Amino acid sequence: MNARVSAALRELAAVQKVRFKAQAFKRAAAAVMSLDRPIDQLIGPGGLLPEIPDIGPASARVILDVLRTGASPRVEQEVSASGKATEIARARDAGARLLSRSEIQKVLDTPAPAGVVSPGDYHGDLQMHSVWSDGSETLPVLVRGLRARKYLFSAITDHSHALKVAGGMSIANARKQHRVIDAINRRLGDAFRLLKGIEVNIRADGSLDVETEDLSMFEVVLAAPHSDLRKTYDQTSRMLRAVRTPGVHILAHPRGRMGGTRAGVLADWDRVFATAVKANVAVELDGSPARQDLDYVLAERALAAGCLFALDSDAHRTAELPYVDFAIAHARLAGIPAARIINCWPLEKLLTWLRDR
Repeated sequence: MNARVSAALRELAAVQKVRFKAQAFKRAAAAVMSLDRPIDQLIGPGGLLPEIPDIGPASARVILDVLRTGASPRVEQEVSASGKATEIARARDAGARLLSRSEIQKVLDTPAPAGVVSPGDYHGDLQMHSVWSDGSETLPVLVRGLRARKYLFSAITDHSHALKVAGGMSIANARKQHRVIDAINRRLGDAFRLLKGIEVNIRADGSLDVETEDLSMFEVVLAAPHSDLRKTYDQTSRMLRAVRTPGVHILAHPRGRMGGTRAGVLADWDRVFATAVKANVAVELDGSPARQDLDYVLAERALAAGCLFALDSDAHRTAELPYVDFAIAHARLAGIPAARIINCWPLEKLLTWLRDR
């Protein structure tokens, strides 16, 4: 129910012409997904919602409509009049299998079969963003948050320079960032290792927006699609070329979907997974609640193909580091062993694999 209500709010946000209204509905959608109880259990006397941060009166009316009838007349009317109805219908299908916080908690509280990943197996987050691109916190602040979670290592993976909308980081700035990371690692010694990473953009033709010779300056390279995510044509060749590129370690949020508003890349994912196995590239389960990409159904197919996996938060501030729980829950539903997840490896094994790739 929380996921269904959140999807309605995201759809309403997607068709707003006024930015502050769109942002308000997005915040409300995120708030519903973050609830640790089903929202219908929160209804009080008189059929009213209690006060919930980031949920205003307009969002509350949508929520109550969905709870009472299964749909919101306002959402249906505004989507129909927006000219985006077909696109949002595709996104609804792609948004299936988005789990709410209350659902993932149930998954994580259920004992896993022997060998299947559990939160205690997880040693470090390999996708997050700082003030060097579109994150909101400095490296020292993020490191304090990571250490508070008892991680042994993590990677800073700010966006590469061509992604202007995310404040992409130039190679010159990456070198400056690396000097900051070196200083942090000298101070922490063996207590924690911060890896030098980057999230590069996969162009429409499958090439990357960072030259191959420059990729070698990074310890962890994520390649991810950030454009042509609403197209209806097959993009298998795009994804295959990216996976085959020397220096890429992780295919990040492979579809680029945004639950309820963007369907993401269409591709023959079984071919992509098979190619990732041959190239020794891990595929990511991105835990951002609106992404959850790959979800547990596609992840199960990747597991059958023989893939390695990365489970990451895609955090843009310390408060979002727990998003990795969404990724772990999808991995558990897919039955992925901890041994196949690079975040669960000892640091030396991870470093050897990164260098070999």
